[in-house]
Amino acid sequence: MTETRTRPAPKAAVILTPRAEQRVADLMAKAPEDAIGVKLSTPRRGCSGLAYSVDYVTEEAKFDEKIETPGGVFYIDGASVLYLVGSTMDWVEDDFSAGFVFDNPNAKGACGCGESFMV
Repeated sequence: MTETRTRPAPKAAVILTPRAEQRVADLMAKAPEDAIGVKLSTPRRGCSGLAYSVDYVTEEAKFDEKIETPGGVFYIDGASVLYLVGSTMDWVEDDFSAGFVFDNPNAKGACGCGESFMV
């Protein structure tokens, strides 16, 4: 007799902190009418090679990862998932700046200004 094993549900490639989820909700509250969510990608730019980019998205792409958050849908670009697996995304504000901050275990280095990273 073969034993059946239950596998746990897969975790999302990127974990959003409560502050990041709230920021997604804030963005979706003032999003363009045709926006269906917010998408994280890693375009090539900066001195270290890859950068984090968060933008509105108007349609689902075939290989994107989709994460339902309380404030709206968060997508991860399918081509970027391998660079982001295990990352945590937070939203940080202080007196001088505000933005998403990433704790990415795949990043092997970053440029001095923090604009880009390498894997």
